[in-house]
Amino acid sequence: MRTMWTPWRMAYIMGKKPAGCLLCSKWQRPAQDDRENYILYRGEHCYIMLNLYPYTNGHLMVAPYVHEACIERLDDETLHQLMAFTRAGTAALRKAMSPDGFNMGINEGKVAGAGVADHIHMHVVPRWEGDTNFLSVLAEVRLVPETLDATYERLLPALEEALSR
Repeated sequence: MRTMWTPWRMAYIMGKKPAGCLLCSKWQRPAQDDRENYILYRGEHCYIMLNLYPYTNGHLMVAPYVHEACIERLDDETLHQLMAFTRAGTAALRKAMSPDGFNMGINEGKVAGAGVADHIHMHVVPRWEGDTNFLSVLAEVRLVPETLDATYERLLPALEEALSR
């Protein structure tokens, strides 16, 4: 068996976990902490952030501020902004990272694979031709070749442009 080193994960493993909802704890912090928390944009009803444990570089999450587990409980304005921000996120990723496609989706409930089951959120995962390799197939491991800080810097101007349209 081969060992793959991911020392950046140790801070999460050993670090203090937020009490309560992870997604609520992120947006409730002051806006001046957005870069530190990888929040790319805040709207009236939703916000966009980088996934801290991405499937691929640029993996975004769009989450409403309201703490709801089910999509049907979102009001129309929140649901509309969730989709508008998903569209802007894909446009920003397309401009900044040139992916060949996307996976977008909501995992509602723990049995559906939701890591944060009590707070609905949309995943936007950029994909590239050939991004599934032997590590994914044989070892159930993905390599993410860029730091979150570098991805944040690359996406922020493209997202601001996409949201200004």
